Amino acid sequence: MDYYSLLKKLSFKKIVNLFKVFAGYKISNVYKKPIVWGLPYSVSIEPTTFCNLNCLECPSGQNNFTRKTGNINYALYKSIIDELYPHLSYLILYFQGEPYLHPDFFELISYANKKNIYTASSTNGHFLNEENAKKTILSGLNKLIVSFDGTTQETYSFYRKGGDLSKVVEGVNNLVRLKKELKSKTPYLILQFLVIKQNQHQIEEAKILAKKLQVDKIVFKTAQIYDFENGSELIPTIEKYSRYKKSNNKYIIKNKMPNRCWRLWSSSVITWDGMVVPCCFDKDAKYVMGELTTKKFKNIWKSHKYQNFRREVLLSRESLDICKNCTEGLGDSTK
Repeated sequence: MDYYSLLKKLSFKKIVNLFKVFAGYKISNVYKKPIVWGLPYSVSIEPTTFCNLNCLECPSGQNNFTRKTGNINYALYKSIIDELYPHLSYLILYFQGEPYLHPDFFELISYANKKNIYTASSTNGHFLNEENAKKTILSGLNKLIVSFDGTTQETYSFYRKGGDLSKVVEGVNNLVRLKKELKSKTPYLILQFLVIKQNQHQIEEAKILAKKLQVDKIVFKTAQIYDFENGSELIPTIEKYSRYKKSNNKYIIKNKMPNRCWRLWSSSVITWDGMVVPCCFDKDAKYVMGELTTKKFKNIWKSHKYQNFRREVLLSRESLDICKNCTEGLGDSTK
């Protein structure tokens, strides 16, 4: 159903754009020169940077941002969607923060849905009461990821500081029940289990619980550790679920770092205040390609600054700090 929902959103213009994106990316890798013919088929827009939790390793939860915090202005959001919708296939209404804290979150979804864009979001699940669960379904949201990092309160709250597992379970139950009552196939509901050392023993229990809750899917995601070189108490001992491995008494990321990155041709990220950054690993907006308060996205996408950033990735990706923890090519989640 999830793939079907996405396919229904495609148009001839969007399909042509996909071919342009793919062709430009492939040729760029051959000649080591950034050639950009298409526009991104996927964009992440940040509704808010505010969050109700204090999760470990999260710059929003730990208040580690150097950039400003806030909510996206609806007029700015609308202008972005109005420019992007002809070629945009996939919209992620999430970057940092808890999207359900945005006062117009459901209106953001509905507007994109009216423009025939596939919409997805991610939540910590604490605001899925009866009313919000119903609004989520009626808004037309296609996919919702709910963080679910433990099967007991003690394990769950080790990482999700300030979190209440019973609220998350209640919210998931609300969504599943109301989808049935409203005869809706959407949102496609995913439980996301961020695997750390403290919860890795509950992986099988999480699979059983996901079936009991009747969600559409459960995924197990590897955890990003910022200062991983010297190790961390969070790094799992199960190799399959760790991004890192030990080498010469230091930890390194497991995946190789080839001089290429599909994301720089296929997608982009827009912060709540209209800054365009290259990808979701630039959480603090260190590499701002341009600002949508003064320029059109299309002008930023093919600007010298963006092209120079792509060129650096093609020639020496390892020199960019945001790339050093990237999961590109790692296979970040497991069914």
